[in-house]
Amino acid sequence: MKTALRSLVLWLFAAALFAGGSAAGPAQSDYAVTSVPQTAVKFTGGFWGTRQKTDLAVTIRHTMKECEDTGRIRNFELAAAALKGAKDGKFATAYAFDDSDVYKVIEAASYGLMLQPDPGLEKDLDIWIAKIAAAMEPDGYIYTARTINPQKAPRMSGKERWTNERDSHELYCAGHMFEAAVAHFQATGKKNFLALAVKNADFLDKTFGPGKDQLKFVPGHEVTEMGLVKLYRATGEPRYLALAKFFVDERGNAAGHKLYGSYNQDHLPVVQQTEAVGHAVRAAYLYAGVTDVAALTGDKRYMAAMDRIWEDIVARKLYLTGGIGAAGGIEGFGPAYDLPNPSGYAETCATIAYALWNYRMFLYYGDGKYMDLFERASYNAFLSGYGMSGDAFFYPNPLASHGQHERTPWFTCACCPPNVARFIAELGGFAYGVEGDKIYVNLYNEGTAEIAAAAGKVALSLATEYPWKGEIKIKVAPGKEAAWTLMVRIPGWALGKPLPSDLYRYAEETKEKPVVRVNGKAVPLNIEKGYAAIARTWKKDDTVDIVLPMPVHRVLANENVKSDVGRTAVERGPLVYCAEGPDSDGAVSNLVLSDMAVLKAEAKPALLNGITVIGGEATAYRTQGGKLVAEKRNLTLIPYYSWAHRGKSEMEVWIAREPAKAYPVPEPTLASRAKVTCSPGGKGIEAVHDLYEPSDSNDHDRGYLHWWPKKGTTEWIQYDFQTPATISETSVYWFDDTGGGECRVPASWKVFVKDGETWVPVKTEGPFGAAKDAYNIVKFAAVTTSAIKLEIKLPEKFSSGVQEWKVK
Repeated sequence: MKTALRSLVLWLFAAALFAGGSAAGPAQSDYAVTSVPQTAVKFTGGFWGTRQKTDLAVTIRHTMKECEDTGRIRNFELAAAALKGAKDGKFATAYAFDDSDVYKVIEAASYGLMLQPDPGLEKDLDIWIAKIAAAMEPDGYIYTARTINPQKAPRMSGKERWTNERDSHELYCAGHMFEAAVAHFQATGKKNFLALAVKNADFLDKTFGPGKDQLKFVPGHEVTEMGLVKLYRATGEPRYLALAKFFVDERGNAAGHKLYGSYNQDHLPVVQQTEAVGHAVRAAYLYAGVTDVAALTGDKRYMAAMDRIWEDIVARKLYLTGGIGAAGGIEGFGPAYDLPNPSGYAETCATIAYALWNYRMFLYYGDGKYMDLFERASYNAFLSGYGMSGDAFFYPNPLASHGQHERTPWFTCACCPPNVARFIAELGGFAYGVEGDKIYVNLYNEGTAEIAAAAGKVALSLATEYPWKGEIKIKVAPGKEAAWTLMVRIPGWALGKPLPSDLYRYAEETKEKPVVRVNGKAVPLNIEKGYAAIARTWKKDDTVDIVLPMPVHRVLANENVKSDVGRTAVERGPLVYCAEGPDSDGAVSNLVLSDMAVLKAEAKPALLNGITVIGGEATAYRTQGGKLVAEKRNLTLIPYYSWAHRGKSEMEVWIAREPAKAYPVPEPTLASRAKVTCSPGGKGIEAVHDLYEPSDSNDHDRGYLHWWPKKGTTEWIQYDFQTPATISETSVYWFDDTGGGECRVPASWKVFVKDGETWVPVKTEGPFGAAKDAYNIVKFAAVTTSAIKLEIKLPEKFSSGVQEWKVK
């Protein structure tokens, strides 16, 4: 009886988190649609159910272990020791914001407890929470990077509290703590972590705000706003909502604080912003927080701005995979239509943030187009970042690879793995919604839902093999016979539109139309805002069958997306597909897919944990003896999310549809055969000897090496030859993304060759050029060597990179 009562209380609390008011009382304004909490939704199997099992069995425990092994938990122990008088402690990890990883893991584990009770996991969380409590300063401030040793705090922390909030992430860590504490309370009913969050939030409320003696700046990395709103809903304390609103309103207010700039979305007041700019994770978390504040305050000015920014992304800055943030140099948004494929960043965290924002847009407007984008991002850009084993991850998710990419168990900057763990665990909470007499079905996965609607309690069970098949069966079991409307999402792709914009389009008309049947009889397809509205008096054992045709679609990009001109992508259902080396003799950038080639889907249950592939015929190009050779080849495409699970290899989403856009496999050179290495922090190293000729220094089409965010340092790049070679010339094509990022040509550079075990400078009288858009050639006295190295001095305020490096 006690267990049942506790479950009911937690269910009601969870329902309040996204809509319908706080746990302590109703809000005057809120989202139009109320979430069905994840405690009421079970994925019993299917596509996402399988991944949730992996999350529970592997990912959550893996991220906990990494937090312990890498020193993140140690930081809380050191902070607690410092508060008891310990001196000269040393921060144990690399980044001042590493506390946030611990909070996200606790949030993920808490969602896991909602899916499956685990006393051992719950006990381990209590141990962690006790360590966090011991690390909190008496006034409620918590940020281990400073508490451990204020005089030797990490560089980005600033000399005193809040003195470098643009970079310190003090408020960012607090925001993730708030979200984690609410999730933990929701999962367990315990207030041990919630009490810490409340203490910190009360401290922030005293510190920041419009008052005369309060600080007037904003979080350098947004998420605090979202966390404060969740804490407001959990406690009913209006001061937390007011503080979230203050942070939203203060952003871009030059009269209140020195602005951080567009990288932090702090260049204009939020209500005046018109486009997505800056760091993509920061931006999407801000937009989600603003949407929360707009819903709870009823201020439509916020939503006018969110509508403008949402349209800017969907029409000009969104990858086909649903990823955002094309510019690796800033981990953020580049110019309109600048969507390079090999160097495309599409950070996993940015995709998660974008999905969370779109979900809030759905709650506000009740429009399926937002859930279409949530689905596209989840199945493609996000899932690429999550290895099938559950313990390997991608940070960026490019749409093409030269074979340099592989997932890794953890990162020094480890924001993505914990974020993946929490997003997978909470997916059920996005599947259904309620608005008056309407029940929304947003996501299709095998499972059940217990829904409290205006017409009474309704149980739904859903059976499907989605996304591989488009047949979905919903069994309806209302608590009593009643009239209400079932809103079944009909994805845009099923109606012939990949996106609600002209950024991408299908090359052919969609002939088959979706079908909806109730108790075996077809009903008119009455679509309202992307949902098939089925209004009737529902009875026990009523069934709804939805058939979403899944033809293979060729996708074409808007002609302004220069990277995709002359290329085609392939989709089926919600999945974007790609070509990968293991299915094509190692190379795919040399393939041409004719518009006339027939493409067919085929189930492959034994491949990559069970997928549907798309097969056809392509033409492969290579050079031999200086001549171009074309060969017919069987083409196999796999879901984009499943790439890089069979070793390093080439991969492409956008495949050439004409020979001029293919890259024939070239004959090898001394540089391409060499082993290439570089100084720590270099990214994209294999691009420097891929034999691709860049169009200019800002060419993103085939990738480049860069050292961002390093600035002013001395870096190096090295070729080790298979056998000693006689060389007398080297040429470097510098990467420079002026106007879109923070990489510039170097301040200076030198060339060294190996003499035995010693590096010696080459003998040359020529200049070491730093020209853009051209090869910078250095000729030197011929030397026989086993290796050559470039030593590169980065500009004081910028980073640098290399497009291509040749040796003769």
